[in-house]
Amino acid sequence: MKPIIALVGRPNVGKSTLFNRLTKSRQALVADQPGLTRDRIYGAGKLGDDEFIVIDTAGLGDEESEINNLMSEQSRQAIEEADAIVFLVDGRSGLTASDESIARAVRQTGKPAFLTVNKTEGLNNAVACAEFQSLGLGEPYAISAAHGSGVNGLLQYLLTKISPAQPEGEEDQSGVKIAVAGRPNVGKSTLVNRMLGEERVVVFDEPGTTRDSIHIPFERDGRAYTLIDTAGVRRRHKVYDIVEKFSVAKTLQAIEAAHVVLLVFDGRTGVTDQDTTLAGFVLESGKALVIALNKWDGLSAEQRARAKTEVDRKLHFLDFAKVHYISALHGSGVGELFGSVDVAYASATETISTSTLNRILENAVAQHPPPLVRGRRIKLRYAHQGGQNPPLIVIHGNQTAEVPGSYQRYLANTFRKKLQLHGTPVRITFRTGENPFRDKKNVLTKRQVAKRKRLKKFIKRR
Repeated sequence: MKPIIALVGRPNVGKSTLFNRLTKSRQALVADQPGLTRDRIYGAGKLGDDEFIVIDTAGLGDEESEINNLMSEQSRQAIEEADAIVFLVDGRSGLTASDESIARAVRQTGKPAFLTVNKTEGLNNAVACAEFQSLGLGEPYAISAAHGSGVNGLLQYLLTKISPAQPEGEEDQSGVKIAVAGRPNVGKSTLVNRMLGEERVVVFDEPGTTRDSIHIPFERDGRAYTLIDTAGVRRRHKVYDIVEKFSVAKTLQAIEAAHVVLLVFDGRTGVTDQDTTLAGFVLESGKALVIALNKWDGLSAEQRARAKTEVDRKLHFLDFAKVHYISALHGSGVGELFGSVDVAYASATETISTSTLNRILENAVAQHPPPLVRGRRIKLRYAHQGGQNPPLIVIHGNQTAEVPGSYQRYLANTFRKKLQLHGTPVRITFRTGENPFRDKKNVLTKRQVAKRKRLKKFIKRR
């Protein structure tokens, strides 16, 4: 699974700036609500082939009693969730009593901690880091989150320390990994038990029962699967139990580790804002997806119609996913989920020939040509497959950086429909070909030189 990195430190040391740089975004993927500075923010980061989840936390205050208690329940939970801690201090303001108190708390966690001195641009790194060595957290790392200097080096070192190498030649025998995700109390654990055909997961009629992700390998019709039962994700202001707060990062990890996400909604309550936020993270992760509206048996015809309308309206961006209407408690519709999971996984991992992609691209461009940019037509020349799960299609051409989002969506939808891919998004990336004459604008051929000389002689004679 992707490692989790928590950013901690007192206020105004640059945690949010570093978070934005690591995630290449100014908006959290999950829990995008007002008051983010008081709560944890989750985002996805990537360095080369290494991917990770990063948590931004509220600044730890200055009162001693709070510092001894890690100042904030949110920061404490971020540290509990994390595989590694990046402890930020301010290289310009120097060491403070708050830094020392936070350092003691970080050391007590026993987790890998990386002391990071921020805002060192224009400073001598050795001098800026010297006084922080007394914190007892090893050699400090000098960075500038605002300018990016030192950040990649810190990440490379951190990831090598917390990401164990995968033994060469080792194959994954767990089959298709299915992450069962959704808000608390929508019936995820009941659905897992029903899919397994036995009581493998404890079920209570109380939100937040599942406290961590549970991986359950099993076979069905001779095919291997692993079900990942995740703790529910709730709106933050409704989360009071500490253990339930602990579940959020684990849910995101489970989604990232899965091949297919089975996203469960409560048919009685419909699609909530938190449902759409979680669905957005699944889409951002590129995972194959199957949607299940649970507790369907107890709904009236009017409630069912309203729920279907909400799905169409609020989840229109997931139109590639198959929607099932089920009752995990009674078992109705549950057996059909495996068929959709298999189809989604097959679509996400399909190998597509270059000739097929080029034929689809040619027809798509002929039916709806790309728009003009400054009077010139965008030219899309050829396509090939660049990856799987989700299918990645690389399109080469000219002025591809100018392709508008609406046309990119048109191409993605066209490829998905023509290739009959179900349950998976399709990602498009563009490559602009090099202009072979870009560096030869002022280089003339011998014939051009001779022609210019003749022209000059003619002008002089006139």
